[in-house]
Amino acid sequence: MTHRGGTGGTTTVITIAVAALAIGFEQLVQWKYGPMGIIAFLLLSLGVKTRSSALTCIGSVIIVMLLTGRG
Repeated sequence: MTHRGGTGGTTTVITIAVAALAIGFEQLVQWKYGPMGIIAFLLLSLGVKTRSSALTCIGSVIIVMLLTGRG
């Protein structure tokens, strides 16, 4: 039996777990805050991925407004 030294299986399991958590969180946000919560979550994640401070700020402001009940 040869040991190849890779961590491909572990990486795949972690990727699937993170994807499942993200989908679960998205469903929770949609259930609790509706379409505006999804838009805010998408703007926030897109802003973080593209390193766009404008999108991140807009998403954050919408989330704060939803959480405080001013949305």
